[in-house]
Amino acid sequence: MAWKLTVAACEWRLREPFVIARGSADIQPTILVTIEDDAGHRGRGEACGVDYDGETVATMAGEIEGCRAAVEAGLSREQLQELLPAGGARNALDCALWDLEAKQSARSLFESVPFPQPTAFTIGIRSLEAYESTARRFAGFPLLKVKVADGDPSAVVQAVRRGAPQPGLIVDPNQAWSPNDLKEYAPALAGLGVVLIEQPIPIGAETELRDWRSPVPLCADELVSTRADLERARGVYDCINIKLDKTGGLTEALSLASEARSSGFQVMAGCMAGSSLCMAPSLVLASICSFIDLDGPLLQDGDVLPRLVYQDGWIGKPSRELWG
Repeated sequence: MAWKLTVAACEWRLREPFVIARGSADIQPTILVTIEDDAGHRGRGEACGVDYDGETVATMAGEIEGCRAAVEAGLSREQLQELLPAGGARNALDCALWDLEAKQSARSLFESVPFPQPTAFTIGIRSLEAYESTARRFAGFPLLKVKVADGDPSAVVQAVRRGAPQPGLIVDPNQAWSPNDLKEYAPALAGLGVVLIEQPIPIGAETELRDWRSPVPLCADELVSTRADLERARGVYDCINIKLDKTGGLTEALSLASEARSSGFQVMAGCMAGSSLCMAPSLVLASICSFIDLDGPLLQDGDVLPRLVYQDGWIGKPSRELWG
């Protein structure tokens, strides 16, 4: 067996600055991995990495190069889980291996997933007027995710509601609130049709919510990367946002989803950003998710070809040429 590993850096320019509580970005750098077997089958995977954990394209490339010999000798997905830690490098390789297996077997990874699948659209932090006008543009989506900063978000959510009366709303402060803030803001958000509040408080503050029940379900994001973190969310959070960059690929994501659901959590398929190639593997999870937030290509000026087809908040089945 002789496989060929190719690694390349990509850079996707965003349609507008993407602003969240901890910063802003104009571009999304990613790493693209291609694994080709000796029969000419090719598997691809793309990863953004986990920037708040210090991952960059350079650090991911270094990790991937460090296991080049093992990959080119025919590394399995199971062996990969032991070779690299969770993160963007393992994600890119894991997804490439899944894609390669699908190409080798000529079977789709989406055979049991019904399409189209709904997705949220994410609205970054902006002025109240811009929140309203942006929400109006995407009012046909089934779900909108609203990024907010510290402070009472009621005026922001009211502005979004004026622009988009129908969609469910997810409010995401990215750890910007204190536990007391959450207790103060949550009742009003429940009355505004907010269906989920995502990672409202800093990691480590969840112990202050053990004896409190939120009127709006809470979703853990940064708190939970893999199954090893799941216990930290128990008794506080209702949902787990599963992102392949955090789990280190689809293999651990499927295991995390299974264990989370068995433990009574709902699950969300989420993303950092990136192209259709970043999104497609997460759609394998779609049929077991209560929420899907795979809007990365909608936030960018460009995309891979072939790409996912988005129609009014619904994602079509990925082509075999794209992934899976």
